[in-house]
Amino acid sequence: METIFDFEQPIVDIGKRIDDLKKSSQDGGVDLSKQIKDLEKTRDELKLKIYNSLSSWQRVQIARHPQRPYFGDYIKLVFEDFVELHGDRVFGDDKAILCGIARIGERQVVLIGHQKGRTLEENMDRNFGMAHPEGYRKALRVMKLAEKFNKPIITFIDTPGAYPGIAAEKRGQAEAIARNLKEMSDLKVPIISVVIGEGGSGGALGLGVSNKILCLENAYYSVISPEGCAAILFRESSKAPEAAKLMKLTAKYLLSLNVIDEVIKEPLGGAHYDYVKVALNVKIALNKYLDDYEKLSGKRIAEDRYLKFRSIGIYDTVSVAKRGAVKHKKIEKIAK
Repeated sequence: METIFDFEQPIVDIGKRIDDLKKSSQDGGVDLSKQIKDLEKTRDELKLKIYNSLSSWQRVQIARHPQRPYFGDYIKLVFEDFVELHGDRVFGDDKAILCGIARIGERQVVLIGHQKGRTLEENMDRNFGMAHPEGYRKALRVMKLAEKFNKPIITFIDTPGAYPGIAAEKRGQAEAIARNLKEMSDLKVPIISVVIGEGGSGGALGLGVSNKILCLENAYYSVISPEGCAAILFRESSKAPEAAKLMKLTAKYLLSLNVIDEVIKEPLGGAHYDYVKVALNVKIALNKYLDDYEKLSGKRIAEDRYLKFRSIGIYDTVSVAKRGAVKHKKIEKIAK
């Protein structure tokens, strides 16, 4: 069943009118080509207007679209000769995270990413893309393998967050993610991350300590979901649209805050409208950054990653005297 969001309904309605006119023209032998052409022009103009002025919450909805391409789709469209690697060698194989070796062009790379399911059965099997600790330990095991054989790492982030269940906590969820953060920060091979849908909390960051973080145009990357933020700040999860606006979690804001390095363009309406086109855009971006790191030493690559995270966000250091002067000016402004 096709998913249609409220803001897309006017476009769908015009599309139905166009289909009705085409059917009437065919069945009745009446030339309605002018009316059809006018409606198609109106629909295309409306699509541009709506999709070029989406709110943060609307982009979150698109990021969660059930027909959006998942990691497995990018594996087929961007890479070749994928061989999956299983298990963390401690507890088991977490299907919420896929790992393996593949080629992009002539370059061999290691792939790691969250994987959701299309059907209810697949989502139960993949745990809706929410990994257990064994998923993050599997990811780290494969990252260490990449370092050993000097292969670049590409991670695909698409998760509401790490699984918060009791079993996951008993098996060391927090420790597993924390260890990934620590170990990834010092790996001597380049790591490039692509946020393709949801980038939620530590579950996303567990694969995201990278030299370059790329984000699809309608994906989001945040410390918490809009619903979770609304429940904490407003005591009401229904205020998620307001929270999404305040959180600055979409690609445009993330780029301006220096959290990500590039926004990858999506087809009009979202990645689910054209898998091939968005996959090509991802492939072009990945090749560009892989080329940049090809001749750098392992030490330089690790330093680059360290400096990237040290520079995230905007801040300033001022002396005590200057801070006092700024405070005094603010008081004067309030008094006026």
